[in-house]
Amino acid sequence: MAAIELERVERRYGDRIALAGVTVRIQGGETLAVLGANGAGKTTLLRLLATLLRPHGGTARVLGSELPDGAWKVRGRIGYLGHDPLLYRELTARENLRYQAGLHGVDTERIGERLAAVGLERRADEPVRDLSKGMVQRLAVARATLHDPDLLLLDEPRANLDPAAAEALEPLIGRASGKTRVLVTHDVEGGLEEADVALGLRGGRQVFCRPAAEVEIATARELYA
Repeated sequence: MAAIELERVERRYGDRIALAGVTVRIQGGETLAVLGANGAGKTTLLRLLATLLRPHGGTARVLGSELPDGAWKVRGRIGYLGHDPLLYRELTARENLRYQAGLHGVDTERIGERLAAVGLERRADEPVRDLSKGMVQRLAVARATLHDPDLLLLDEPRANLDPAAAEALEPLIGRASGKTRVLVTHDVEGGLEEADVALGLRGGRQVFCRPAAEVEIATARELYA
């Protein structure tokens, strides 16, 4: 069974078309790279897959459930890492993860393990407002993966990370995680290299969707022209 199946999916904001005719299919354990310039519809697509937005047309199935009616069945199986880290700035790193654990019924022992995995055990009891951007991003990764989701929806997940930090997070959000992933990125070469399937968007419309190995870098870069 496919992990994600989209058939001519549409999404509008009033009269403005955000997505039109998007058709994608990926299997469990595969990575979909979503490429396109700002305003292409990448974040809208991610939010739709995260069940935060409803499709206005077409068919969308995520982890075997059709959206929006089956959204309640899959929300707990999705890890979403967007531009907003979805953290409470006045709470400590540990308190943020404790809150997340409560939402998903996760054993609190995992909190310490995840803080160590993202290199924040020494800063765990400091408010998020006092952490650097890189630390906040690492904590956001810990939040998104704490409940061991089946599907990772990642919007520029390596933003604000130095190379060492990005490498340290690979077991959680990279190919090494073994998870099904949807990766929104402006890094054309990197995105194609780590993806199984590549989706190119321009103005909310699908330009291509095919195996990443078949997409030429020059073709992908034209999306940003």
